Amino acid sequence: MKKSVGFAALLIGSTLLASTTAFAAATVTGAGATFPYPLYARWAADYKAATGNSVNYQSIGSGGGIKQIQAKTVDFGASDMPLKPEELEKSSLVQFPTVIGGVVPIVNIPGIAPGQLKFTGPLLANIYLGKVTKWNDPAISKINPGIKLPDMKIATVRRSDGSGTTFIFTNYLSSVSAEWAKEIGSNTAVNWKGNPVGGKGNEGVANYVSRIKGAIGYVEYVYAKQNKLSYGQMQNQAGSFVKPDEASFKAAAANANWSKAPGFYLLLTNQPGKDSWPIAGATFILMQKKQDKAEQGKETLKFFDWAYKTGDKTALGMDFIPMPDSVKSVIRASWKNITDSSGKSIWN
Repeated sequence: MKKSVGFAALLIGSTLLASTTAFAAATVTGAGATFPYPLYARWAADYKAATGNSVNYQSIGSGGGIKQIQAKTVDFGASDMPLKPEELEKSSLVQFPTVIGGVVPIVNIPGIAPGQLKFTGPLLANIYLGKVTKWNDPAISKINPGIKLPDMKIATVRRSDGSGTTFIFTNYLSSVSAEWAKEIGSNTAVNWKGNPVGGKGNEGVANYVSRIKGAIGYVEYVYAKQNKLSYGQMQNQAGSFVKPDEASFKAAAANANWSKAPGFYLLLTNQPGKDSWPIAGATFILMQKKQDKAEQGKETLKFFDWAYKTGDKTALGMDFIPMPDSVKSVIRASWKNITDSSGKSIWN
């Protein structure tokens, strides 16, 4: 998978050269979240093969994606932190979800296999608060009986850039730890306790965890799989320990009512259900509500319409959960609110 994502990224980057020719196909530009980047890269390569049109997407983090769409320097921004309705209104933006995924804790502990180590939300919060500092701490051993844990210092790794993955992670910790909510809170960037190592993008966090013995970090699940990193089970709201996979991500999304979420503002952390993965979230696309370049806006919507129609199998193969067809219909209906400079809808 790692090679295919890299190849797709090469294809995306090369499309700008093609767009300079006299009869070049359309090129859509986007920037933002690293959480869905492997999927968007694959979608873009498949879309190019199917239509001849190109999508140039740069994974710069959700914070950067929000800034770029606000500045109108891209056709779409991408963020794993949804903007609230009042924030959308202030910036004259619209947003819609594309897929659902899971953020997972990853570790580099000799002898620990993927899915072997268990965590609770409060334990994870205490590790990042600096209250649990060794892997053989009784708080960890208690919920992992039978696993020989080393007398090794825990090295925490976090995102250094404005990150929707950080938002999902810290939003979850805020929901399970009153101390975390008070001391740290949730956002795309927070004031971390101690001095955790900072990695840029999900790939940066994965890279640091793979290199530092005793490290713990958090990434979107596909990055853990790509880099063959050990990830942990999580105890969910129902008290069950679950592994990150298609079933647990689907269970987390089961209670989502997108049609009643103003501006599609909906969080999926710490959802009920014995099978739910607790650190789940959707990833979102942001667009200008009034398009200065109507044709570019229409081409952008064509790409996501294509992805909704033909990209579900690819998404599932990369452990992302597609939006249900009923939700896709609601999303497409919302596109009618995107207009050209004269107020005419660009999507019919």
